[in-house]
This record gives sequence, structure tokens and C-alpha cells, in this order.
Amino acid sequence: MSDKMIKFLAYEGRISVICADTTKMVEEARKIHDMSPVVTAAFGRLLTITAIMATEMKSSKDKLTVQLKGNGPIGVMIVTANNKPIVKGYVTNPVIELPLNEDGKLDVSGAVGYEGYINVVKDIGLKDPYIGISPLISGEIAEDFANYFVNSEQRNSAVALGVLVDKNGVRASGGYLINPMPDATEEDISKVEQSIFKAGAMSKMLDQNLSLVEIAKKVTGDENVKIIEDSIIPEFKCDCSKEHMEDALMTIGEEELKDILEKEGKAELVCHFCNKQYQFDRSELENILKNIEKSVTKIEKNDK
Repeated sequence: MSDKMIKFLAYEGRISVICADTTKMVEEARKIHDMSPVVTAAFGRLLTITAIMATEMKSSKDKLTVQLKGNGPIGVMIVTANNKPIVKGYVTNPVIELPLNEDGKLDVSGAVGYEGYINVVKDIGLKDPYIGISPLISGEIAEDFANYFVNSEQRNSAVALGVLVDKNGVRASGGYLINPMPDATEEDISKVEQSIFKAGAMSKMLDQNLSLVEIAKKVTGDENVKIIEDSIIPEFKCDCSKEHMEDALMTIGEEELKDILEKEGKAELVCHFCNKQYQFDRSELENILKNIEKSVTKIEKNDK
């Protein structure tokens, strides 16, 4: 079965819910970046919440970029997504190992760090992108994003994220985002809070093979949740290409490219997002250099 995300409305439209199963997506990221279990758990949570947030964007041209930087050994995690959502991302240090925390679980907050920030950039076709910044409060990521939504988007949200990792890789991964609508009552919100407490961990529910519909009912306490959209399939996929890498080489400048040609005679570029390698031989580098020189000549002519 492929991954899936479903949008729901509960309590006759007064509560919005997005539930996601991202097991395959996170496993793909784990394999590409060769991540250790604790990094898989942390990065998988960030991939999941980014994918969920991306589905709230309207246009396929819109782009969401989320950066999470804590003071833990993981370093920086960056994920980008469109509204399909197709996501890609990377982490500074993918192979760190830490002892289990006092609960006997992977120490995600220790890996991420307790101090730092979430930086969210939404490029939705306006003159300037929306930028939201919020401090980390725990390093557990779900709590940090609930805090982000309150501080930066002025919405009280319930966020749950979970990644279950065993010796074979990602066994279960997913999350949900619950938002009360403007007409939600105190009773609605209270029922949801109680239901979330009873439901337990998201990754455990997925590991028990509960469907997203069953999970939505369980975390809201509403047996009559209404499906709004159920054809969303999140995917970890990089859109890099040799042409993109050629553009990157164009930006390093004439002198540095000449230096590479003189000393190496070739170049190898690696995509941060998928670790794919791109080779450029001498003739290809010489052609790129000619294009740079043509661009410089054109600019100089226009300036006269």
C-alpha cells in the first residue's frame, strides 16, 4: 500500500483534521540519506508535518520550505514541498547515535536540541513570500510546531507526529493536524482534547493497522467525521537534474571555473536532497565557461 493523506471535517464542520500515513516516504528518505534510527525519527517527523502543511497551499506552483535548527548534534534539517505534496529534504548530520531517553525511546529532542528555531517560508505567488519564525520549545517537533502555529499563524492546533523505527527500517510513520474552525465550541474542543489523550501515539495506531478514517474518529471522538479529500499521496522525490547542476556551476564564476579546469579538468556535484552525483568532463566545463564569458560580454555591452 502507498502512503496516504486524508482531509476531514468533524463535529459538523467545526473541526478540521488532516491525517497522514508517511511510512514509505520516510523510509525512502532514510535509505537515500542512510540515516541512523534517531535521525530517521526526527527527520521523518519534519517530513510529515511539512507534507501536511503543504496540502493547505492552493496552487501547484506554491512552494513551502521548512528549516529546523536546534543546538543538538543533528544540526540543520531542511524540507521543501509543493501542494501535491512532493517533498525533498536533507539533514546536516544523518548518522548520529544517542542512548535511548529515560522512557526507553529514541531521544529525538536530544538529537534536535532544546534551543533553536523553526523557520517557515511560503512562496504562494505574492510579491514577497510569507516568512514565519518560532523558537523551539522541546525539540520533540510536534510540540514545536503546535507552538509555531500559535505564534506565527495565530491558530491553536493539535499536532501529533510519530516515526517507529526497527532494525529493518521505518515500520510506521505519520501524523495529524487538528484545527478548530471559527465556529468551534468549547465542548467540541474539550471532546477533541480528551479523545487525543485516549488515542495514544500516532505511530502506534498506524502500527496497529488502523486506517486514517479510524484514526480521525479516534482522535476527534466524532464517529461521523466527513471525508473532504482522500486522494492525496505524499512522496519523497527530488527534481534535480544535470541542467540544474550546470546552472549551479554557472554561478560560481569565471575565475573559479578556470581554476577547476586547470587543477582537476573535471567536476563532480552532489545533490544535497537525494545524494545523486553529476559528473562534468573537461569539454562540458569548457562549454559552461564559454557561456559565462558570453553572459559577461552581453552585460558589459548593455552597460555601455
